[in-house]
Amino acid sequence: MDKDIDNLLTAKSEQIKKLQEIVKKAIEEESLITNNLLNPPKEILTRGQTISDKVAKFGGSWAFIISFFIVLVAWVAFNTLTPVKDNFDPYPFILMNLILSCIAALQAPIIMMSQNRQEEKDRKRAENDYLINLKAELEIKALNQKIELLIEDQIQTLFESQQVQLEILKKLEQKI
Repeated sequence: MDKDIDNLLTAKSEQIKKLQEIVKKAIEEESLITNNLLNPPKEILTRGQTISDKVAKFGGSWAFIISFFIVLVAWVAFNTLTPVKDNFDPYPFILMNLILSCIAALQAPIIMMSQNRQEEKDRKRAENDYLINLKAELEIKALNQKIELLIEDQIQTLFESQQVQLEILKKLEQKI
């Protein structure tokens, strides 16, 4: 009878060990995912990529808009308020239009290069998110299967312990 009770306790401790191993593995895998997301690899940029990022960052800022507006106002004010002989760009401001066109023609492709690189980074990030989601889905399925196996083991153990208890009851009944 003591042997049957020891078998029941041993079976329960084995199940607890299985559960502990599963939880330990899940925690270890989670920490790995967290470490990879918190410390992404550094991107190595060429000089041109660095310049295009800086131009795009400055060209899309209020500092650029305000400073450019001040330069344009100063340009127009100087060329309209000074005597005609000192004007370097009289009223239709053809030189100013030429410079503005050149700036736009050079700035647009540089900003596009930076946007294309950012788009590529976003695509890789989305792909990484998809892979993480897929991995999570597979892990959830695996955990469900493990839980089902543990439940089956537990039901089997309960059934066996019930059988042992019935035998113990029969032995007790016979003694009485």
